[in-house]
Amino acid sequence: MTGEATTGTAPGAPDTRIPPGSSDTRTPPGASDPLTPPGASDTRTPPLPAQEPAPPEPPETHRAAAPAPVPLPEAEGPRDAVTRLRAHGCWYPSADPDGTEAAFICDRGGVPQLWAGPVDGEGVRLLDSSPDPVKEVSWSPDGRWIAYTTAPGGGEHSRVLCVRPDGTGRRLLAGADPDTSAYLGCWARDGSAVAVTLAAPAVSRARRDGLWQPSDPAPAHWTARDGRATLLGTTAYATGPGGLGTTAYATGPDGLGTTAHAPGPGELGTTAHAPGPGGTPAARTGAGLSAYLIDPDGLASPVLLATEPDAPTLRVCDLTADGRLALLRRGPRGRREAVVRRVVDTATTFTLPVADGDQWIGRFSPDGRTLWLRSDAGREYAALFAVALDADGTALGTRVVAERADSDLDLLTLAHDGRTAVLAWNVRGASELDVVETSARPGAPDTTGPPRPVPLPHEVVTRITAAGAGRLLLALSGSQRRPGVWWAHEGVSLLRTPWSARDEDTVPPGRPPVRPVLSRLTARDGLPLGGWYYRAPGRAPQEPAPCVVHLHGGPEDQERPVFDPLYHELLGRGLDVFAPDVRGSGGHGRSFVDADLGTGRFAALDDVADCAAHAVTAGPADPTRLAVMGRSYGGYLTFASLVWHPDLFRTGVAVCGMSDLLTFFAGTEPWIAESAAHKYGHPERDRELLRTLSPMSRIDALRAPLLAVHGEHDTNVPPGESEQFVRAARERGVPAELLVLRDEGHDFLRAENRRLFRRAAGDWMERHLRP
Repeated sequence: MTGEATTGTAPGAPDTRIPPGSSDTRTPPGASDPLTPPGASDTRTPPLPAQEPAPPEPPETHRAAAPAPVPLPEAEGPRDAVTRLRAHGCWYPSADPDGTEAAFICDRGGVPQLWAGPVDGEGVRLLDSSPDPVKEVSWSPDGRWIAYTTAPGGGEHSRVLCVRPDGTGRRLLAGADPDTSAYLGCWARDGSAVAVTLAAPAVSRARRDGLWQPSDPAPAHWTARDGRATLLGTTAYATGPGGLGTTAYATGPDGLGTTAHAPGPGELGTTAHAPGPGGTPAARTGAGLSAYLIDPDGLASPVLLATEPDAPTLRVCDLTADGRLALLRRGPRGRREAVVRRVVDTATTFTLPVADGDQWIGRFSPDGRTLWLRSDAGREYAALFAVALDADGTALGTRVVAERADSDLDLLTLAHDGRTAVLAWNVRGASELDVVETSARPGAPDTTGPPRPVPLPHEVVTRITAAGAGRLLLALSGSQRRPGVWWAHEGVSLLRTPWSARDEDTVPPGRPPVRPVLSRLTARDGLPLGGWYYRAPGRAPQEPAPCVVHLHGGPEDQERPVFDPLYHELLGRGLDVFAPDVRGSGGHGRSFVDADLGTGRFAALDDVADCAAHAVTAGPADPTRLAVMGRSYGGYLTFASLVWHPDLFRTGVAVCGMSDLLTFFAGTEPWIAESAAHKYGHPERDRELLRTLSPMSRIDALRAPLLAVHGEHDTNVPPGESEQFVRAARERGVPAELLVLRDEGHDFLRAENRRLFRRAAGDWMERHLRP
């Protein structure tokens, strides 16, 4: 993800960074008066203009309480992690104001953590050594703070923290309550405050039953764990210091093994909801999302920017330099919109539909009179829009200023001066980069000059950020490398940062990564489809091979040519991999994304079978040795394909997938349910459709053995979705196992667990796809 609004000093703004060794004489956090004392001077621009009072606040039931910064113990780590991974990844860079240093996420210590260091030197430092995975990073425009989000315990709930660039002053800004989640927004242009979205806590079962109070320690699922995994079934895997150890997990009396959850009567694990009418509850009700401006120094009280009752998403993407206007991104999947809102009275002055994908959708020009947006409003593919605004934020005109036929605008970044835009285009899954200059037009939207292409050393750009005058930082990935960070002055070839892993370190010597081939096909109803075919090394061109059809998540995600250690594992065992984009995937136009809505999901299930047939004819894959595998929505498709096409696949591996769409809606986070209803159907109005589309409704058709894998802290797709499918399969005599990964949520982020997952999946596939 990218967020140009998170970097850069506004023109003319004072530089209030504290030099090393000097003291900060402002009121410290925790002082009795949270505001600047009378008579004291604070030269920073306030986060809000001094104007008329704001309107009454929304009802408490819809608003998350304003968070208060909480000082934390220092957690700066050694200059290098104790257990360094040679083939590590670096991603999500954010530069300091002059572009000489970058904060970034790196998993060289086995888990994504916050690091910082010079862009042209080796001297990186670990700023937070805690085991909680880091998800986003943003360096303040004044250079004094680095804000970042973490996932406590590896789960789906997140917190927003900040730390000084030297590793001191670490504090929690939002998300202390384990029943809430906090999300990072943009910085005020002068660095005086950072925007944070807070989800008001839904009433958890522990709170409802009086088992947990705010004064109690955090529930166990937020505490540090040993990272071990639990396997339900017959194969014994265990984790040890090297990632795969020697300790086997005990099998319980029912033969299913031990679990990380306390089983209840007739169930594999406990659930977070109680059945309603008809036996299955509808989606849980959330309490809304609220966006605040928070001063990391604690000198000013949080300022409420926006509240959205029962909202699926709300992110503050940018603020004008004078703090008058805020750019918000809100709405459910497939129906996102950009919102311009006046800060002083919270009045909405402009809205426009925007594309899914990267959350950082646009930015205001330096004078606030033009809004640059990445949008697909009224279009098949996202393009660059320029919106002219008056002084009050009302739109005067909107027009497209940069577009490409059959290609989405993937990422949009503006340089610190607001007069240089960097555009990343999605061209059949790969990225192409353009730099364009912008110029003001009196009384009309700004315009752009001719694009200047920037050559890329690898296939896919995942983030772009400005890094001082004329310099860019890019996070790149590709089929031949781990994620890394590259930098360049505009128009100059990109250079890899010294702390990013080298291409030759992507895998151990002797078996280089496989470069995939783009393959196209036509679905049975005439819709064009495509995917990437990976051929196992050492096979003759036309020799039939066992093949794994791997399905991505989303469903709006897109299969792109980036290095995947899972594919490398499968290929090394002599298995081909075909990774297609079935209908509903991103990168192929709005109509393709919407083609699986409602009853269109039945056609998506047919797409899986059509892709398997194409792998046989064009791969060539062995038609008697096909397997299906996927994660998240791909896990749902795996469950569904095994019961809709029971004779097509010899086996399957479903990772964090939904097996019953009604229980999924009942157990997921409220804002996820709100967003997913547009994509899958409403859990009350479309109940019968969801029941029919649920793999559990056809479980009697299951024939193929199945491995299900789930993170124990997954609140996106709760582990019960895998548990109930595995139990039902075993009750019907079908071999099925469940691997539960400790300290993981919906994404598997710890190196030890990822190795265990790859080995388990590879062993399972190899065992069931042998001749």
